[in-house]
Amino acid sequence: MSCNDYLYTRRRALKAFSASILGIPLNQILANTNSNNAKAEHIILFWNSGGMSHLDTWDPKPGRKVQGEFNPIKTTVDGMEISEIFPQLAKQMHHAALIRSISGTNGDHGRAQYELQTGFNQSPNILHPGIGSLVVHEREPLGDLPALVSISGQPARAGYLGQKCEAYFVGRPGQKDPYLSFPEGISHARGMQRLQILEKMNRRNTAQKGAAELKASQTALKDAVNLMESPALKAFELDEENPKTIEKYGNTEFGRGALLARRLVEKGVRFVQVNRGGFDNHGNIFEAMRNHGATMDPAIASLISDLKANGMISKTLVVVLSEFGRTPRINDGGGRDHWARCFSCMMAGGGLKGGTIVGASDEDGMAPAERPVKVADLHATLCHALGIDMKKELETPQGRPMRLVRKEATPIHELFA
Repeated sequence: MSCNDYLYTRRRALKAFSASILGIPLNQILANTNSNNAKAEHIILFWNSGGMSHLDTWDPKPGRKVQGEFNPIKTTVDGMEISEIFPQLAKQMHHAALIRSISGTNGDHGRAQYELQTGFNQSPNILHPGIGSLVVHEREPLGDLPALVSISGQPARAGYLGQKCEAYFVGRPGQKDPYLSFPEGISHARGMQRLQILEKMNRRNTAQKGAAELKASQTALKDAVNLMESPALKAFELDEENPKTIEKYGNTEFGRGALLARRLVEKGVRFVQVNRGGFDNHGNIFEAMRNHGATMDPAIASLISDLKANGMISKTLVVVLSEFGRTPRINDGGGRDHWARCFSCMMAGGGLKGGTIVGASDEDGMAPAERPVKVADLHATLCHALGIDMKKELETPQGRPMRLVRKEATPIHELFA
């Protein structure tokens, strides 16, 4: 079963049946229509765990007490300034958009990360799928590689969408996955024979017990074997890259992760999440952010530049996001604490209108002053960019209807040309 074979709701089935009676083709009803002329085919999400300071990145406040140690710098867009820690990104902002008025509700890391990555608040009764799982569920796979890849960290789980929508995990970008080759001394033919025996055993046990865990294991095994046999697997091998390209992105785990993300979307991967931690800076935040900038700036700037050069910028949406911002007030330890009331996000490519600023925070970056954006609106925007029907409902294995996106969410239409 593929990810797109997941159950439709009874209501959706009835609509399709009624339409077929009226003479409307069934496949037209069930297709994921792109009613908004969306251009995006892929998403690269840079997930910055810990709560990245909006004031020290995308929303500087020069001359205010909350400014801190960084000055704003001009970008390639008139009137758009960002922190000095991103000098190379400043040259790419004509491809990018800033959202400066995200209004969050959770100041706890776990709850905030769950909401930002799924679009819903935590519930004891259901595990909502992460945005990456949702994307690969709603869009057809392209090529042989997994549709969802997470680099240097784990994304949100697939929840009720099941094993087929879980991410393929890359621990260290550029290193070969030891689980995608047979152990030393085991020939390819012998290894394939063992896998065939294992598959028969799994099928027999699944038929006898009907256990969901066995079915999920069988799905994962089948996907792993298919990946082992695919020539596209070489996309993960960065040793074939020009050393100058690696240096351009930065010969760091994050730089290699950004480069790998570009290679993967070029091979058809729908959603790549590049994870970076270390943003929970309750103390010494300015030293920490200098180090983050030195690593992130060349990597993300080079990615955007290369996507433009290879013609993929229009269909690849790059998102830089964290679970919340940091307090405008600088504490006694030279840090900033958790701040969910107002924070920022950067997006680039994917059919967005470059050089756009959506919303504004107040003079100290404490609260939205213009155009508040709810967390769920971000998910509605990503669905809109990819042509996914955000009003669609699925049915969980327990028979519960679930919307892809919160009912009250609306896309940020100002972002689109």
